[in-house]
Amino acid sequence: MTALASLARLIRSKNAGPFELTFDIMFEDEARYLRVKNSGAVSREVVARLYGLTPEKVKFFYCDNAYAIKASIPRPYVQGDARDSDSHGGQQYAPLMDIEVP
Repeated sequence: MTALASLARLIRSKNAGPFELTFDIMFEDEARYLRVKNSGAVSREVVARLYGLTPEKVKFFYCDNAYAIKASIPRPYVQGDARDSDSHGGQQYAPLMDIEVP
């Protein structure tokens, strides 16, 4: 098993408007990308579990031509709300880093 952070070239999160966060997982080459994609270690269900959501609330897709995985989720609080601890959404990717990939 290998942590996703060791396989991905970039794992990031950012705003997708004031109501959603988006996650990008990008790979340096096709072999690493396909290893993760084909393992099933990163999926709509996994993202939902990590962020306490139902799978139906996660927008998820594989970008084969860019060796990337993308997911978007509803923000826990609207951007700028007094309870919003990360206005730009740039720190929300951390739980993805520790996903174990066979």
